Amino acid sequence: MNSSPVYASIDIGTNSVLLLVACFDDNQLEVLDELQEIPRLGKGVDSDKNLHPESCERVISVLKNYRAYLEQNYPELIDEVIVTATSAVRDSSNRNQFLEQIFQETGWEVRLLSGDEEAETTYSGAISVLPYQNKKFVVLDIGGGSTEIAGGNGLVLNSGISVDMGSVRFSERYLLNDPPTRDQIEAVRSEAQSLLDKNSVSLQGFELVGVAGTVTSIAAILLGLNDYQAEKINGYRLKRSDVQRFINEFAKITSREIEEKYSPFLKGRGDVITGGLIILDEFMKLFEFDELTVSTGGIRHGILISSLNL
Repeated sequence: MNSSPVYASIDIGTNSVLLLVACFDDNQLEVLDELQEIPRLGKGVDSDKNLHPESCERVISVLKNYRAYLEQNYPELIDEVIVTATSAVRDSSNRNQFLEQIFQETGWEVRLLSGDEEAETTYSGAISVLPYQNKKFVVLDIGGGSTEIAGGNGLVLNSGISVDMGSVRFSERYLLNDPPTRDQIEAVRSEAQSLLDKNSVSLQGFELVGVAGTVTSIAAILLGLNDYQAEKINGYRLKRSDVQRFINEFAKITSREIEEKYSPFLKGRGDVITGGLIILDEFMKLFEFDELTVSTGGIRHGILISSLNL
């Protein structure tokens, strides 16, 4: 049994809320436990600039369940959990009320990450769980509300940006039919191209690493898994041709049909997965990547690394 100190972190994203329990052995992060729920906090935030009360309640319900899970399985961690929030909370006018509500109902203070901090923690978290780390990487994190693009050498981040495009944001803005029309799909492509062009840099010699639900879900499906197995998903090489194939398939069926055919991995993602894949496809096209390496790491991993100064 591992005697190293154990830590926990929670990432409140636009679409999902993720719990990580991990320890560090010789400065290497070792994942002990992970939970995922998809309460869709960012629903409507792009248009309203406000967190909806129902969305807030769904997130707080998930946090309470995570607290109960930790109390049962890792009681020593309860007061030490690092909780972060990102794009949906950043963009909302009522974020302070929501963060106060979380504190009142769970006892946890939430750290609201800036776009730069989000890119930085995503990068270190993504690379930390890969079996090899001595390369030049660019990490792409397609979230619900924003997309982080971070480049570095091994575990050291050189630069990162946050772009206001994401699977929930673009799906709510453009993909209004179910299934979406051809014109709506082209609108997502056009806006993604425009935003990426503004942030275009040379990525020649870099290896592309993809994180978050858009890429991990598709990797799990292609691997033929029946449940989420991080050790098998990490390091999977996702080809752009497969991304395009799924876009073409999903564009012809409803979100409900997507979720039914590809449960459990696309449960709660059926109406936003196409938007996320289009962003991914446009990135790979612009920067000439034929494939990417999938990582199950992310903010929840990176925030533990940074908090421990590893």
